[in-house]
Amino acid sequence: MKNASILMIVGPLFLLGLYIFPLWNIMLGAPQYPEPLGMNIHINGIRGVSEFDVQNIDGLNHYIGMRTLPKDEEMWEFTYFPMIVGGMIALGVFIGLLGFLNKVSYKWFLGWFVLMSILGVLGMYDFNAWMVDYGTNLDPNAIMKLEKPDGTPMTYKPPLFGHAKMLNFDVTSLPAPGAWMMFVGMSMTLVAAYLGWKNFKSSTIQGELE
Repeated sequence: MKNASILMIVGPLFLLGLYIFPLWNIMLGAPQYPEPLGMNIHINGIRGVSEFDVQNIDGLNHYIGMRTLPKDEEMWEFTYFPMIVGGMIALGVFIGLLGFLNKVSYKWFLGWFVLMSILGVLGMYDFNAWMVDYGTNLDPNAIMKLEKPDGTPMTYKPPLFGHAKMLNFDVTSLPAPGAWMMFVGMSMTLVAAYLGWKNFKSSTIQGELE
C-alpha cells in the first residue's frame, strides 16, 4: 500500500502544470498567414500563441460577426477553474497521505480518479458549449454574411478535437501540455488504485490461508 500511496500523492501534483502550461490549443492557418494564428486556452484565460494573435483573430472575427474573445474576467470559468483544480490537487495529496498512514483504502484513490474524470468531462462539455455559442451566435449586422449551399447561415464553431476547414482557414484543435500533464497525473492515481486493490486482495488471501 505504501507504493500505491506514493503514486497517489505524486499523481495529483502533475495537475500543477495547468497553472503553467495551456490546457488546449487552437491554430488557424491560411495562405495569407505564413505564420498561423493561434490561441492557447489556459484554466484562467485565453492567450495568443504569438504576441498579436488574439488581436488579429478578433479583427478577422469582426467581419463575420463573431464576438471578440472573452477577457479573463468575462467568463466565470476562468475564476473558478483554478480554484477547483487547486482543491482537487489538495484533496488527492491528502488522500494519498492518509493511504500511506493506512487510514483509508484504495477505494478512496479510485474515488478521486472518478471525481476528477467527471469534472474533466463537465469542463470539456462547458468548453464545447462556449465554442458553439461563440461560432453560431453571430452579429446580424456583420460586414460579411455568408451562407451554406442550402441557404442557411454559415457557422464558425472550431472543432473540439481535430481539424476542420472554415472558409479558407485550416483550424486545428488539440490538447496542450497542461492537458497531457493532467492525463499523466490522473493515470498515476488510477495505477495507485489498482496497486492498492492488488495489495488488498493479496492481504485477504494471505489472511484466509492463515
